[in-house]
Amino acid sequence: MKDITLGQYFPGNSPIHRLDPRTKLLGMIVYIVLVFIVDHIAVFLLPAVFVAAVTLLSGVPVSYLLKSLKPIRFLLVFMFILNLFMVKSGETLWAWRFLEITEGGVKQAVYISLRLILLLSGTSLMTLTTTPIALTDALEKLLHPLSRLGFPAHELAMMMTIALRFIPTLIEEADKIMKAQMARGADFESGNVFKRAKSMVPVLVPLFISAFRRADELAMAMESRCYHGGEGRTRMHVLRFHKADAFAALVFAVMTAGIILLQTVAL
Repeated sequence: MKDITLGQYFPGNSPIHRLDPRTKLLGMIVYIVLVFIVDHIAVFLLPAVFVAAVTLLSGVPVSYLLKSLKPIRFLLVFMFILNLFMVKSGETLWAWRFLEITEGGVKQAVYISLRLILLLSGTSLMTLTTTPIALTDALEKLLHPLSRLGFPAHELAMMMTIALRFIPTLIEEADKIMKAQMARGADFESGNVFKRAKSMVPVLVPLFISAFRRADELAMAMESRCYHGGEGRTRMHVLRFHKADAFAALVFAVMTAGIILLQTVAL
């Protein structure tokens, strides 16, 4: 449970930490699109180098990124095997009865795995170098023009903040419940998949009860402080773009142009 890094913040004063959260949020959207359009093994090197460079600049330990990949290791293996045997295109590399591995299946399996790894690493870097409050302010600022059309920008940003804020809390709560159940003789590691899933019921029930209780306490706290939305609300830290944000935008533009160019040449 402690290996889940989503929603966690790694304190620091690196150039990545000091970037405007709007720059990081928009850059992450561009990064996700670029990772999905890459369709050649050599072109994957560019976003991989980008993630490595950002990791070095931010000062975030590599172990944090490896921890973020650990919870999805079974998903990675499952997606790899599924695409390996289900995609049938190109030359046949191996066949046995109804099982068949083709050149297209290997290619698709490798691409899906690389996309998942790069996507999770990139999004983890954003949350590790940006506080939930800063992400909320950035999202609200970016969606503010839509509020004139009746879009609930502030409410959406507030929901995202609360969700990110309580992910580490719920993980810690689940860890405490599991340790308490193990002290009473519960076994979460032995048996088949169905038995282990059934053994998680005593954990999920109190966890859901705790989550609803925390939600009720939070609602009461917000009402007692006369919270009524974003109307007339001021901020302690006002978001402003700086020269570093312009440089970051230039880096994203160069990476976008490079990926499109390499993708064109590779095709």
